This record gives sequence, C-alpha cells and structure tokens, in this order.
Amino acid sequence: MDKRRLARRTVLAGAAAGAAAAAVAGCSVPAPPGRTASADPAPGRPVSTGRRALLMQFAAHPDDDLYFMNPDTQRLLDAGVPLVSVYVTAGEHTGKNWIKGMPETPPDKAAYSSARHQGLRQAYADALGADTFTPWQKRVATLAGGRRAEVDTLVHDGRRVELVFLNLPMHTSRRYMALPALWQDRALELRTHLSAGSPVTRADGYDHTGLIEVLAGLLAEYRPTVVHTLDPDPDIQISDEATRKRDSEQPGYSDHGDHTAVASFTWAALLRRVADATADGGPVPAFSTTAFRGYYNRHWPKNLPPRVLAEKTAHLVPYGGDPSWECGNPSGCGDYGVSGDRPLTNRKGWVRATHYRWPATGPAVTEEAGGRLVAYGVLGLRAVRWREREERTGVFGEPEDLGGGPLAPVLAPAVLADGRVLLFGVRFAALSGRGGADRRELVLLEQRSPGGPFLAWRGLGNPERGDDRGRRIGAPVAVAAPDGRVHLFVRNADKGVSTRVRAADGSWGPWRALPVQEEVQDGLTALVDGTGRVHLLAAGRTAVRHWVDGAPAAPLPLAGDPVAAVPAPDADGGVRVFYRAPADGRLRSSSGTAPAFEGYGPLAAAPGGRGPVLLGRDDRGRVQLHRDGRLLTRTQGVTPAGAAPVLHRGEVVVGLGADARPWVWRPGLRG
Repeated sequence: MDKRRLARRTVLAGAAAGAAAAAVAGCSVPAPPGRTASADPAPGRPVSTGRRALLMQFAAHPDDDLYFMNPDTQRLLDAGVPLVSVYVTAGEHTGKNWIKGMPETPPDKAAYSSARHQGLRQAYADALGADTFTPWQKRVATLAGGRRAEVDTLVHDGRRVELVFLNLPMHTSRRYMALPALWQDRALELRTHLSAGSPVTRADGYDHTGLIEVLAGLLAEYRPTVVHTLDPDPDIQISDEATRKRDSEQPGYSDHGDHTAVASFTWAALLRRVADATADGGPVPAFSTTAFRGYYNRHWPKNLPPRVLAEKTAHLVPYGGDPSWECGNPSGCGDYGVSGDRPLTNRKGWVRATHYRWPATGPAVTEEAGGRLVAYGVLGLRAVRWREREERTGVFGEPEDLGGGPLAPVLAPAVLADGRVLLFGVRFAALSGRGGADRRELVLLEQRSPGGPFLAWRGLGNPERGDDRGRRIGAPVAVAAPDGRVHLFVRNADKGVSTRVRAADGSWGPWRALPVQEEVQDGLTALVDGTGRVHLLAAGRTAVRHWVDGAPAAPLPLAGDPVAAVPAPDADGGVRVFYRAPADGRLRSSSGTAPAFEGYGPLAAAPGGRGPVLLGRDDRGRVQLHRDGRLLTRTQGVTPAGAAPVLHRGEVVVGLGADARPWVWRPGLRG
C-alpha cells in the first residue's frame, strides 16, 4: 500500500478510535458466506395483490433522501402515501456540528448523530405540513437477530412517516469507511453507535449477513409497494486525489462509498425478501423499485427548474436547522453545515438535480387483437404482464408472472412486424459482496406468437468485459426497423453507447460501440423516421448527441433530461426533438417552435393528427398532456410512482401507481 495512503488512513482511524461504540470486532477465522439469493428466471409464480400503497426508502446517511430522492418522495407524501425511511448509518462522521460564528467545542459523535436525527424529524414534520418542532413518538423496535433500532413516528392529518435508525458507524478505529468494508469483508463485524437521547441504550453487532437479514426483515414487516434505493453501480469517475476528496467521492467512482455499499446491501435484501416470500410457493411481493443517482448530480447538467428546486431546497432548510433554534433536543437542532442557503451555494450542486439510475418509461404497453391494452412491468424484481379486462375500460386484471428475476426496474419493448413483443431488461446475475461475483447482464424475453406465451428468457451478455465495468451499463432501449431488424442500445461503462443488432431471421450480431462524440447521460431515445432510418438521441455534457443508422449526426442544444422525438412530417425523413434546457422548465424543440408545456423530468412524444402529442410532468409532479393545441392535466386517480408513464398511440397514457398496479388515463375519462 502507498505509504501516504497508509499514513492518511492511520490518522483518520486514530481520530475515530475514541468511539468505543464504533469499534471493529475482527474475527480470527472468516465466517462462511451467508445464503445468497440467486437468479430465478422461471415464470409462473403467483404475485401478491391488494396491498395498500406504502413507500419505503433506504438511505446511507441522514439527508440522502432529501438530496437525492426528492421531489419524488414529497410527491408521494402529498398524495397521502405512508412513508418508512430507513437510515443505515448514524451519520456521526467526525462528530463536529459547527458553522462559522459558533464557539469551538470538542467533537461529539453521539450528539452530532442525534442532531441529524432531529433535523430529519424537523424536515418530515415540515413535509407533512405540521409544526417544525412537533414531538414524535419514539420506540425501540426489535429486528432480526435480536438487534434494536430507534423508530420515530409522526402522524399528521391522516398522513404517516416512520424514521428507522439502525446507527451503524460511518468510520471505525481500523477502517476509514466502515460500510464499504462490511460489504466486501467476511471477517468484519461493526458495532452500532449510540445517539444521544435515543431510547436504544445498548450497541449491537452487524456482519455482512446480519445487515441483509435486518433489511430483508424490515421489508417483510412493512411490505412496501414502492421502494426507493440509492445507486449500487455508480459511474466510473477518474479524478485526481485532491479533486476526489474535495468532491467526497470514493476512489474511481462518482459517488460516496457509503451510498454504493448501502445500495448494494439494499438490493441484496430485496433479493432475499423475494426469495424468502416465495420459498414455499408463496406469492411474489408486489413492489416497484426506483434507484436514485447520488453524487452523479455533481458531474452533469442540472435538471430541476427554479420552482421545483426551490421546493426541494425548502425541505433541506429544516433539516439543517440552526443553533439558535429551540427544538427540544439538547444535542442540537439539525445538521448545521446544511442549514440556510448552503445546499444552493455549495459548488457541488447535489440538490439541483434528481436523476434515476435506470431512467426509462414504463410500463411497456402494447395492444392485443380487439384493442385491449397489455402492460408489462417489473414487480418484486420480476417481469409481469397485465391485460386490460375489457377494451377501453382502463381496468387491468391481476399480474401474470413472467419470471426473469432479479431484474432492474426497466423493461424496454420492441414490437415486430407480426405483432410479437420483445422485452429487454437488466438482470442482477450475481450480487454477492465479500469478494464474490457482482455481475449484470442484458436479457431478452421473446413472445412465441402475437398475444401468446413467451419463450424462455435468453441472456444477451454485456458489452463490457469484466464484472466491474459490466455493472455500469444503463437502461436498454430497442426499436424494430422496417427491414425486420431490431436495434438494441445501452449506455456503456465509458459513458458512450453500445449496440447489438438482431437480424430479420432472429440471429444476433456482436456488441459494438457507436462512434464517440462525447460522454452522454443514461436515458436514451430511439426511433425510426419516415424513410426507415434509425435515430438515437442522448443528452451529453455539452449537447444532445445524435446518431443516424449508427453514424454521428449534427448535435442539438444541451438538455438536462432525456429527450423525446417524433418522425418529421416531411418526406425526406428526420426527426423533431423536444427537450428542456438545464434548470429550465420551458419546452424547446429542434424545429424552433414549441408549445407552452412547462414542467420537469422525462418527456414522451408521439405523432398526432394536428402535430406531435407531448407527455410529461408539471411543476407539481402531475401528469400532463399537450394535444391538438390543448393542455390537459391528470388530477384524479391513483398516484404515479416509479418510471415515467407511457404514451400509447398518442392518445392513451399508462403508468404504474404507488399501489403497484397500472393506471390508464384517456383525457376526458377518469383514470
């Protein structure tokens, strides 16, 4: 090991050594690996239905949810969806809760952890519309293995939030970053921190398997229908050491090491939850999953317009608190380094964007003979199919399990000329930690006949060599061309695009990388123009990058989010692109004219009789449609969750609700 790094680690470890509760109990003989849930692609399991909507989110630190999962979390809270938020670390860091103007005091990790917990109580009281200093009910919950956690609960105007504090250490006396070490090390046990004023008064031990069991147990207890996680596979980001430290990132990747470790533990727990629930023939738990990028936000154009940014930032103000507040907590009234306007003035700019790890629209929607809608999505990490009970009713039957698990929360459809459906996904082929395999692969589910059953799942490999690079692939998109070929695209580890083409006879060519223009964000848009050419668009660092039949085309102006496009109406082909500039909610178009359609987040577009039909979200997160010169807003029905809704044939909108069921909106009809 480099002597300078060893010296640095020794100093950091020495600074943390005074906290006995954070001591590492090393085992002289490594424990054997615990049971790891494996891939289960076989279809036909029953799927749980009828659950009341509940959001459960898993964060590494107090504030990760506020920085990275909002405004999505707030939208669900506003709709009355109960929230359970789990914080894995105590957030104790160096124990210094100080801003300019405060007197210098010795570091106190127990007090700093307590102050951050108080900040969360203030933030979520404010999010529920209650008084910032409303008292919460505190209790001690018994978890798997007899471990204990503090659970704080607030109910206001019929809405409910529970905060679960596991309080594992961020740092230890032997390792600077405890959780990344716990993910990789079989011989490691961590002792929990004790936060000042907590009803939990005794530390517990966690090893790798124990943390997965606790998280899976919480999932089994609360049975969420929506799960928010952090990013288990952040982008490769090579920075010099000074820049990396300044940006608080782990070596080589665009995120904090704790974020990646907690996301990995959470996904392992999701796998365990599904495996345990189905072990004796029980139903697949019906939950959707959204993973959020973390410090990725630092490196790309910011995508939240002013009104949405102001709302998001406002929820960090009560979390940051102020040393002058009288909140009733002797250890402090928030995380003072995040107080006031600091999230906005921080040059890292994390608060100014919200990005998804696997951005995509969903569910995938097709139509059967007779006009009945068919929707495909991912529930309980497995592909499912819903069929509309009767044409144009918007009422779907129960989900049919198509297997394929464990899948990332994205299915990309392509419909062949004969009506058969191809579904492309990303499978967690292995998720082991402790030096074991950690692998992703692209997979395909192909329909045997139009409207009929499917063939077995087929692996399509990965455009990257090696498991570590292979984890960085993005959400696939696919398009069927008039010549019978199917073009599959995916963002690769170099932040470019790789493609694989299926011939008309069903055979697949090799993976190849498209010519590089510049690094691009995930969230690709593919379509075929009127002359049969295949277009691919991706938001880059300085422009929207454009390929036509695999060759670079002229770039378009910079966008903060994935763009939407429709074939141009002229006979010469081409496409018309719709986008929003960074930090700007106004709609723009490659043709120079665009309707008034303010909002944020991903866009969808389809050809219409009197011009393109546009789908997106307004500043309040409501689904809105622009068609035939009219702006229509969905104000009733089930609350959307997860992926952006789908625009089918330019007239029907289909999305996944917070209750894990698809909803349909035909403007003019309720849904």
